[in-house]
Amino acid sequence: MTALHRQVGQVLMAGFGGATVPVELRALAREWDLGGVVLFARNVEAPEQVAELTFEVEGLARETPLWVGIDQEGGRVARLRASFTEWPAMANLGRHGDEALARRFARALAAELAAVGVTLDFAPVLDLHNDSADPVIGDRAFSSDPGTVGRLGSSIVAGLQEGGVAACAKHFPGHGDTAVDSHRELPVVGHDPERLREREMAPFRAAVAAEVAAVMTAHVVYPALDEAYPATLSRTIVERILRRECGHRGLIVTDDLEMGAITADRTVEQAAVQALASGCDTILVCGASVERHASVLEAIIHAVEAGGLDGRRVEEAWARQQRVKARFLAGDRSRRPLSRRQILERIGSAEHQSVAEEMARA
Repeated sequence: MTALHRQVGQVLMAGFGGATVPVELRALAREWDLGGVVLFARNVEAPEQVAELTFEVEGLARETPLWVGIDQEGGRVARLRASFTEWPAMANLGRHGDEALARRFARALAAELAAVGVTLDFAPVLDLHNDSADPVIGDRAFSSDPGTVGRLGSSIVAGLQEGGVAACAKHFPGHGDTAVDSHRELPVVGHDPERLREREMAPFRAAVAAEVAAVMTAHVVYPALDEAYPATLSRTIVERILRRECGHRGLIVTDDLEMGAITADRTVEQAAVQALASGCDTILVCGASVERHASVLEAIIHAVEAGGLDGRRVEEAWARQQRVKARFLAGDRSRRPLSRRQILERIGSAEHQSVAEEMARA
């Protein structure tokens, strides 16, 4: 494995099918120092099975530990259901406006994720709620008020990361005012730059100040910032605004590159190269095709070798992976997963149910 292969492998987080690690994914991890995996409901059968699965994933690591990522927001976006605590939608928490409650929720959530070996949660959602026909965010958002979203989001970042789980704020610079679903087509948000900075971006600046581990980009076009490209593929939005203007020092993560907003005009492979060039550090390819994952990695290698992608950009992404992983994945990853009894003591507890009930009483 060359240094370039190792660096490129680290930028990819891959989805897969089934309750165990497929043979093809094991082979891919042997060839590349894979950055991590993303779990979905299709990978979940029981709490102890998830713990065994994440232990399997950890065993794929070559030189650097792998992220085990998941979307566990609460409400309708939750890959882990009962026996795990089923948390209310974040709009409930927004109606409370209670930062201490938000932090207790996040600490409880982190404890349940850590019990089964999840190390990166794609949460909190920092988009602003919009009462129009937004098909994506809705009650996943805390509020339409940037101050409320920033305060509660920062509390959740703190609580998750105090519990040893990396947080990922999403979807920069704001997905809450879209009229179409980016899973299917490309949304456009026409607000002027001043509005975007004062409202949509404000919660993300608060999360950056709270030292959030990662920020996820939106597959949305903001013509006032970049007429040509959605945020994920825009160097102006990713590098100049999020990295330099907002001061984010952690990882910048793409949303899934297989979504319709991206693939309508380009291949996943082309999008991966462009996302890296824009300043993203982590590429999510969430489908189960290991052939597609390999194709994305090869496309990045070819782009560097042909001069279409600056190799220094890959080195930067790799170095940032090392720094953030050292912060969250420095423990003993070889220890056995918890037993079923130990897991059930940590998930769905009376204490956690009490927090969920308090959130639901908004």
